[in-house]
Amino acid sequence: MQVKADTRVLGIIGNPLGHSLSPQMHNRALEHLRLNYVYVPFVVDNHALKEAVDGIRALGIDGVNVTIPFKEAVIGYLDDLSEEARWCGAANVVKNCGGKLVGYNTDGAGFMASLQEQGVLPGGQRVVVLGAGGAARAITYHLVQAEVESLVLINRSVDRAEALAGELEAIGDVPVKAVGWERACLQEAIEEADLLINTTSIGMYPWIREMPPLDPEWFHPGLVVCDIVYNPIQTRLLMEASMRGLKTVNGVGMFVHQGALAFQLLTGVAAPLEVMREVVIHLLTEGNAEG
Repeated sequence: MQVKADTRVLGIIGNPLGHSLSPQMHNRALEHLRLNYVYVPFVVDNHALKEAVDGIRALGIDGVNVTIPFKEAVIGYLDDLSEEARWCGAANVVKNCGGKLVGYNTDGAGFMASLQEQGVLPGGQRVVVLGAGGAARAITYHLVQAEVESLVLINRSVDRAEALAGELEAIGDVPVKAVGWERACLQEAIEEADLLINTTSIGMYPWIREMPPLDPEWFHPGLVVCDIVYNPIQTRLLMEASMRGLKTVNGVGMFVHQGALAFQLLTGVAAPLEVMREVVIHLLTEGNAEG
């Protein structure tokens, strides 16, 4: 890759970024397609987000991905939002449209694409979601659009889960129940579920021995278990499910698909999905990624 005077710039803003696989994934995709872009990590001070967003305009950067801790805060400095980003209250992509900055959220669509490629169709299914944070908002938005039979949100803060449940019921005809982490609530929900989705960071590197506070003995034939954590590729939750013969979906697919959707938004070119997946899996399996 040669950086020239007319090379266009993409990037990612966040803090920290040492763990991010996005620069390697996107630069490999750009190189593969021979596009005259470079993708740069921009570590932004927690108190300098406004200045960083202004810099996107001032420097003519075509767009950026947004990661922790700025997905929610960044929307206050943008000119417009996609419908999904507005509903989620978070943007993980900012596109520079001639000086007008527009925010998008590709997390939920990326997750749904990862399910589809594994042959998992959530429509008509009873779904349990662990967590009620930003990722859960993006994912459940799409689950309601897919007309699942029911949703149970399990979160430490029941108030937060109840608030999300109310918002979800307002946009669709799916019954949504919010409960806490109590053992009895977890057991009942999982034993009645078709699809279990962990949207929390429990089990993420380096805490790979951890898993949500549930008993794998509650798992039953036909249950599909998903974890949006992608490092490690096989979390303890997924290992427990696999040991019982259940179908599992790891977080690599969601990460790659959300990145591919962002790539197309920012470049106007369809992303080389398998090239991007190969880079991510290589980095994770070769031990070159921290988290």
